[in-house]
Amino acid sequence: MLRRYAEQILNLYNFVDGMMIVNADARVEYFATYRPDVNRLKEKNLIGKYLLDIYPGLTEETSSILRVLRSGKPIFNEYQVLSTYDGQNLRAVNTTLPIREGNTIVGVVDVSRYIDSEIERQDIVLKIKDADDYKPLYTIDDIVTSSMQMEMIKKRIAMIAGTDSSVLVCGETGTGKELVAQSIHTSSSRKNKRFISQNCASIPENLMESILFGTVKGSYTGAENRPGLFEMAAGGTLFLDEINSMEISMQAKLLKAIEEKQITRVGGLSPIPIDVKIVSAVNKPPMECIRDGKLREDLFYRLSVVQLLLPPLRERKSDLFFLVNHFIGQYNQKMHRKILGIDEEVENLFRSYHWPGNVRELKNIIEGAFNVTDSAFIQLRDLPEYLLSTSWAETSFKQDGAMLPNLDDPDFSMEKTLADFEISIIEKALTQTRTMSDAARKLKISKQALNYKMNKYDLYRK
Repeated sequence: MLRRYAEQILNLYNFVDGMMIVNADARVEYFATYRPDVNRLKEKNLIGKYLLDIYPGLTEETSSILRVLRSGKPIFNEYQVLSTYDGQNLRAVNTTLPIREGNTIVGVVDVSRYIDSEIERQDIVLKIKDADDYKPLYTIDDIVTSSMQMEMIKKRIAMIAGTDSSVLVCGETGTGKELVAQSIHTSSSRKNKRFISQNCASIPENLMESILFGTVKGSYTGAENRPGLFEMAAGGTLFLDEINSMEISMQAKLLKAIEEKQITRVGGLSPIPIDVKIVSAVNKPPMECIRDGKLREDLFYRLSVVQLLLPPLRERKSDLFFLVNHFIGQYNQKMHRKILGIDEEVENLFRSYHWPGNVRELKNIIEGAFNVTDSAFIQLRDLPEYLLSTSWAETSFKQDGAMLPNLDDPDFSMEKTLADFEISIIEKALTQTRTMSDAARKLKISKQALNYKMNKYDLYRK
């Protein structure tokens, strides 16, 4: 668990020269140096060692790691001289953060920038990333679809982009929530301003307020005057993904800032007016988040002035093979290949698979197949092993003549299973008949009921 904080911290900071993670006993769980010319310590020699055995020149009072373990309070940009057990003398500016499970401190992460002289350490800070400055933003044209549901969403994006109303994007993981958020921004009059994106699940609880609202110098040890994401997105769009991962207490402060259209930096007294369009996203049904205490009801109503619901791939049957062909064309161009398509066995597997990872999973599977296939058509042997062994693809079994799913599968849902079964029955009736009336009679339902179900599941007669 402690090691995964390394990736989260690297996502928050533009650069670090070194990183160390210790557990609650101050023993090293993770170590990395990105400047081996300055710091020659190696992880294999440090894992499991007590901190003061590595830096014998430190004490419980001079070590930022031990102080944070004791107090639970973060320390930002503190200059330290580190004398190592093998005779090195390192000078660094360190930011040290507690790692919590609930209310218990289970470890500390310490990130460093090494310096070579007293002069060089002046005004050094570990800056938080500005977000998507490194790649072009998506536009509506990047939403590739043949689904009427998604075409309607594209039309709504064009309509809501011209307003300042907040937008809540709802959809499972991999359905394209960030793509939609960026498209709202690039379709708006704010497109020449900044689009700031932040996944709320990737920010440690004790950093959330300072990252959103900024800090004032002296508000805590090592604090500097620094803008938060609201100020950085001034005049543009702020996208808060997985808002249901944000602590409830922080949600109250966020609601206050949005309602009052002003924020106050941590440690500050003067309110700062904000002009941003708020786009947020949840990866679970909003009402479920509210019921489970993961989302404040009043914040939900404030964020969902406009709500966009992105359907999962399994409910966009017409999109599945349309996207397969799109990604094949995309990777043919990118990888200089001439793949023609997928073979019949792969097509049948894709048709029966549940796609819990949605469009992102499909794209990754196609990309992975491009790396290993030696044929003009992607075959079963080119697919990842989990896809071949999943219960949705091949572990159904017959009992009393009926096909039953594996009830222990983590992806099993009665609602989804029944919907998939209903879709397969309708598709079979459509292939065995020539008209909608004939199909309805075969199914023993009215033509109007069949039309309703076909619209519901985005089905069409081939």
